[in-house]
Amino acid sequence: MRQKRANDLGKDKIVSLVLKLAIPTMLAQFINVLYSVVDRMFIGHIPGIGTDALAGVGICGPIIAVLYAFCYLIGQGGTPVMAMALGAGHVQKAETVIANALRLLIRIGLVLTLIFLLLRKQLLWWFGASPEIYPYASEFLTIYLCGTVFALLSGGMNSFLIAQGHAGLGVGTVLIGTVLNIILDPILIFSLHLGVAGAAIATVMSQTVSACFAIICLHRMPLVARLHWKKINPGLCRQMIHLGLAPFFTYALDSGLLILLNTVLQRTGGPTEGNMLVTCATLIQSYMLLITSPLSGITMGCQGIVSFNLGAHYYHRVKEALWSVYGVCFGFCFVMLMVTLFATPLFVHLFTTDAYLMKRAVPYIKLYASGVLFMAAQWTVTDMSIAMEQTKVALICSLLRKGLYILGVILLPIFFTPATTFAAQPLCDVLAAVFSAVVFIHIVPHVLAPHNQLTGLEVK
Repeated sequence: MRQKRANDLGKDKIVSLVLKLAIPTMLAQFINVLYSVVDRMFIGHIPGIGTDALAGVGICGPIIAVLYAFCYLIGQGGTPVMAMALGAGHVQKAETVIANALRLLIRIGLVLTLIFLLLRKQLLWWFGASPEIYPYASEFLTIYLCGTVFALLSGGMNSFLIAQGHAGLGVGTVLIGTVLNIILDPILIFSLHLGVAGAAIATVMSQTVSACFAIICLHRMPLVARLHWKKINPGLCRQMIHLGLAPFFTYALDSGLLILLNTVLQRTGGPTEGNMLVTCATLIQSYMLLITSPLSGITMGCQGIVSFNLGAHYYHRVKEALWSVYGVCFGFCFVMLMVTLFATPLFVHLFTTDAYLMKRAVPYIKLYASGVLFMAAQWTVTDMSIAMEQTKVALICSLLRKGLYILGVILLPIFFTPATTFAAQPLCDVLAAVFSAVVFIHIVPHVLAPHNQLTGLEVK
């Protein structure tokens, strides 16, 4: 017997719904970040090689994030389709979406594993590895790639739990994996003396457990729409991929931009400064994950609210949800701005006791994250556009932000010092957020007009 939703997306108060779904998914994404952050914390304290090993894993970070972006392609592309189907009362269609998402994630994961294993050596050299840090980067990436399928399943399938209003199960999926990772890291890295390889093995094992938990919940829990093994539906797959392109490009290009950042820092910094700047960039990437991942959790958790009510034609609830989501995002960003200003040294100390590295990294992190308040508007516009099937709006706003960042990373070190490259992030945050907000405010009234729908793909 199917259970009623834990949260009624069509009847419960919007503000209450947003808080009930946004806060748990924000925490879930924060916990998910601990996979990479905890690995780097332990790696940075490996005696004798900590700094170089940390830089090596930092080189791997953007490559791994490109892989993980594919879970957003299917997860965030499929959840609006599923939620709108549920809003229209089409449960069988919603279940077909979940089944197709599972099969797509498995196939994509296997293909990516093969391709990246074959290209891993070239990728690491192209993306900024130096002879000193290459061995650590290669060791970590090779092992991690063997668990690509489970990494994609863990993130992608978890989205379908959250979009049905079961944010608690979504938190459980990532919490199980993260706790296991925290337990395994010191055992494998230090007790068994596996070093960087131990961190990678711990991550793969943890993501495997998370993936299995999410699949079991979708199959066995009394949800409205459950997981069943069904045939591939090409039309639904195309629709999911179409809607997932915006979040996919957002996260994939973010990763590509970090690769560009590492490469520019290594080249412009030269043999004396290059490795130090890349190590600082690794710490910056870890810190920014504490902002961007929970922020994505807020918007991802609330996509189901917007899509469900849009599918049910409750347009006044959609509008209220959009403002509520922005309010939660802004509140979170304000908290993170305060953390950036006053707690950055504590964060850096978790990774290293090197006084010189701390002296360099702290001001760079503060500079890089100084535009955090503007990120609230950018994330709301991008992910809520996807929830309303406005893929073009999401893509345009996202690509503008990436373009501005690329210009900053390339031009700033030419006219100033290599370290000023870190100023590219706040510049693009401010300019892109203003543009995105103006576009979104103009588009939303047309989307919510009953007789003038601008939806991208109709849920059939």
